[in-house]
Amino acid sequence: MNEKEMFALLFELWRDFRDPAFLWQVLALGLSLLVGWALSRYWRKQEFASESTDHGALRVIGTGSLKRISFPLLSLMLVLVVRKLFRYWQLGPVSLFDLAVPLLLSMALVRAAIYLLRHAFPRGSWLATSERLIATSIWCCLALYLTGLASPLIEMLEQVSLNVGKQRLDLWTFLNGLVLVVATVLVALWLSGVIERRLLGSATLDSNISAVLGRLVKAVLSVIALLLSLSMVGIDITALSVFSGALAVGLGLGLQKIASNYVSGFIILLDRSIRIGNLVGLDATTSGIVTQITARYTVLRTLSGTEVIIPNEYLVSNIVRNESFTDSRLRVVVPVQVAYGTDLEQAMCLMVEAAQAQPRVLADPAPQALLALFADSGINLELGFWIGDPQEGTGGIRSAINLAIWRGFREQGIEIPFPQREVRLIGGSPPVA
Repeated sequence: MNEKEMFALLFELWRDFRDPAFLWQVLALGLSLLVGWALSRYWRKQEFASESTDHGALRVIGTGSLKRISFPLLSLMLVLVVRKLFRYWQLGPVSLFDLAVPLLLSMALVRAAIYLLRHAFPRGSWLATSERLIATSIWCCLALYLTGLASPLIEMLEQVSLNVGKQRLDLWTFLNGLVLVVATVLVALWLSGVIERRLLGSATLDSNISAVLGRLVKAVLSVIALLLSLSMVGIDITALSVFSGALAVGLGLGLQKIASNYVSGFIILLDRSIRIGNLVGLDATTSGIVTQITARYTVLRTLSGTEVIIPNEYLVSNIVRNESFTDSRLRVVVPVQVAYGTDLEQAMCLMVEAAQAQPRVLADPAPQALLALFADSGINLELGFWIGDPQEGTGGIRSAINLAIWRGFREQGIEIPFPQREVRLIGGSPPVA
């Protein structure tokens, strides 16, 4: 809309305002907005009522976005229909309808943009502060369009240009390309987020496979959106091949560790050697439950509550004890020493009974007591038993069984020896001077 068209629209609106038939136009517009609001509210209530049971494809591909823009779109359709009827039956002027159409379109655009931003960056704190700025920017663009100032502003921006290689790039093309790139990337992030949530919610796919597929989809869609938007602006993407090659070499030399961690992260997710919920041990002092696996690092929560962040490269290139890789059951050994005069069969029977009395000890395989060693101070016995919940730790179960064994030995008079040393003096006492 140029300046002449804008002035013509304003003049027509002022002329229609003095026409008594203008009141019918106002009433028709108000009724269209009211019906659009009522239909939108009714649809939202229906969607909320069926939210607990309906999880079809329509919801997956973006029912939320349709609910956000339902009021302006429904009102816009009603306004277009009413405007067509006014013109066909010659019921009165339609200048107010002509002004309402771009306003409703801009409202739908603002709501859709904010919705995409919220779903592309669900945890972005910057969105709460910049949401009003984004909405104001879109309304300012609409104001420039309606007032006819957009054309001279675009011409002024086109005068500011520079040459990038063999291509001429002006400020308007740069701003247009920036907006287009941001819009397409946001759409790609929103779509990839929908697909990722769908994959993570699937009961047939492994959690690791779902996570790696979701990240691959997000990366591929982001790259495609970026290249597509640059092509739509008119920028030759083949000119970026040299720059991308140099950037790849620089990243390969300067960011070897980071790149190695990312590659190792995808390896862990694909080969499923470490999964969320596994009990793993890195060394004698560091072991715990895997709570999170990202592309760069893995989070390990120890039994004391400390969270350890481990680079993925370490997990790939070093030995890791995965105590729940194929079987969550874990064998625990409790050593006990008794005196040489002890009835070993009775002592071993008491040890097995102490293990069987604990609810965490599995009945199959059954607990078993073994004679391990004839030591210096006594006979070393060994109690072995299995537990099915190693993520709960072994310190508590060891303490409970040791206490039960001590009580049983005390009742039966079985001695737990302590180290003793006997010193003998050979020869008589030295002569006194």
